[in-house]
Amino acid sequence: MNDKRLNDMRLLGLTIAYYRRIRGLTQMELAEAVHISRTHISNIEAPGSKTSLSLNKLFDIAEALEVPVKNLFDFQNTSL
Repeated sequence: MNDKRLNDMRLLGLTIAYYRRIRGLTQMELAEAVHISRTHISNIEAPGSKTSLSLNKLFDIAEALEVPVKNLFDFQNTSL
């Protein structure tokens, strides 16, 4: 994976964490809502982690966070 892709994955994880906190959810609550482990959510949100995420789970996460999937990728002009 190249540096740009790694950075995009890092920003995606940070964006998921941002929306999770706005919704007042713990990692455990989000994990239960999308049927994955809390550890997997933690790895997705961790800036240095190289974990994978299926599109299906990404859609589940967006639904649980009550945001359009496109919002999870709206980090191009932010400094998360």
